[in-house]
Amino acid sequence: MPYVPHTEDEVREMLATIGVNSVDDLFAEITEDMRPKSFDLPEGLSEMEVLSKLEAMATKNATDRVSFLGAGFYDHYIPAAVDALTMRGEFYTAYTPYQPEASQGTLQAIFEYQTAVTRLLGMEYANASVYDGGTALYEGLMMAVRKTKRRKIVVSEALNPIYRVMLDSYTSNLDVKLVTVPHKNGMTDIEGLKSAIDDDTAALLVQNPNFFGSINDFTELCATAKSKKAVSIISTYPVLQTLLKTPGEMGADIAVAEGQSLGLPLSFGGPYLGIMTCTKKMVRQMPGRMVGRTKDSEGRTGYVLTLQAREQHIRRQKATSNICSNQSLCALRALVHMCALGELGMKRAARVSIERAHVCAERLTAIDGVSMLTQGPFGNEFAISLPTNAFDAIAKLTARGFVPGFPLGRYYDGLENGLLVACTEKTSEEQIGIFAEMLKGALK
Repeated sequence: MPYVPHTEDEVREMLATIGVNSVDDLFAEITEDMRPKSFDLPEGLSEMEVLSKLEAMATKNATDRVSFLGAGFYDHYIPAAVDALTMRGEFYTAYTPYQPEASQGTLQAIFEYQTAVTRLLGMEYANASVYDGGTALYEGLMMAVRKTKRRKIVVSEALNPIYRVMLDSYTSNLDVKLVTVPHKNGMTDIEGLKSAIDDDTAALLVQNPNFFGSINDFTELCATAKSKKAVSIISTYPVLQTLLKTPGEMGADIAVAEGQSLGLPLSFGGPYLGIMTCTKKMVRQMPGRMVGRTKDSEGRTGYVLTLQAREQHIRRQKATSNICSNQSLCALRALVHMCALGELGMKRAARVSIERAHVCAERLTAIDGVSMLTQGPFGNEFAISLPTNAFDAIAKLTARGFVPGFPLGRYYDGLENGLLVACTEKTSEEQIGIFAEMLKGALK
C-alpha cells in the first residue's frame, strides 16, 4: 500500500492530544548539537518515477552468474509452492503468537516445523528458531555453559570460519575461553579434539560435513565428551542430513544448522534461519520459544507456547538469551519446502548434489596442477588446491560469468591456493564442463 503522510490538521490534533505545541517541542529534550543537521533527502518522486528508478538500479545486479560458491549457503531449487503459501497474508503479517486462542494457525505451523527438524536431525526437542546458523551455535555454546557451569569451549578449526568469527565476537566480553584445535589439511582432527577435552570443558563444537566438505562420524568424539561431562554440539547441513548419520545417532546433545538451504533464497545474505535442536536433558536451557500440542477442556487439540515466555528473555544479564525474536516466517518456509519435496524429494536433491560434486571434483583434478586438498568422503562440497593463488582464478572466471568457489586463504593461513567448490541439484554437467575448461585456461 502507498504511504499517505499525515495532514497538517492531523499533526496539530496529535500534538494537542499529548500536550505539546509543535514537533520541535516534542524533541526539546534533545540538545541542538545532538540533532541531525540534515537528512540529505532528495526531492520527492511520483510512484511511476520511483519504480522506474529502482528497476534501473536492480538491472545493475549480475543475476546471470553460474555459481559454485557454497561455504555454508547454497543455491538449491525452491518449489513454487513455497512462495505461494508463505506469502499468504495470514502468515506474512503474523508476528508473535502471545494469545494462543487467536494464533492457532501460526502455533501449529511452528509445532510442525519443530517436529520436522527434530526428525531431520535425529534429536528430541527444537525451538521456534533463531537468527542464523552462527547464532544457533553461540546459543548452543551458552546452553552448555549454563548446564555445566564450566567456561572452556573446544572448537574445531574445520568449523565454518564465518561462525567462528561470530563466536569470537559474541564471547569477547564474556568469561568464556575458546580453544581452537587446528584442522589437518582440511580434515577435522578428531584425535586432537579428544585430547583437548578435559574436566574443565563445557562444550565441544564440530561440523558435519565440515567447512571443507569432508564427512565425519563423530560418535566416538561425542562419547569422549560425554565421559568428561561436556556437551557435544554438532553443526549440520540440513539437505545432506537426509542421507548422513544424524547428530542424534552420533550422540550429540545439541544439533544446530543454517536453514537457508531449506526453501530460503540467497537474497544478498538473508534473512536466514538458525535451526536449534537438543536432547531432553538440555531442553530447559533452550532459548527462544517452543510450541507444544495439548488438549483444551473439551478435549480438542490446541497449540500453546510452552516452557518459556518471551519475557524471560529480556531480563538483561539474567536472561536465557537476549535475542528475543524468532525467524518464524523463515521457519515456515523451511517447513513448506520440506513438505513440498517430501522424504524422497529431499533425498533426491541431496543425492544429485553429491553426485554432481563428485563429477566436478573429477573434472577439476584432471587439470594439471590441480589436486584434492582433503582426502576421504565428501558431500556436495570439496576443497581443491590450485597451482596459483585462488583469488586470481576467482577474479578471472567471475569476470566471465562463472563464480568458481570460495577462496580458503581468506580465513586460513597457508591455504592461499585453496578453493572450496560446491554443487547443488541445480548445477548441470554442462556447467561443470564449461567450468573445468575455463579454469584450465585461466591456469595457463
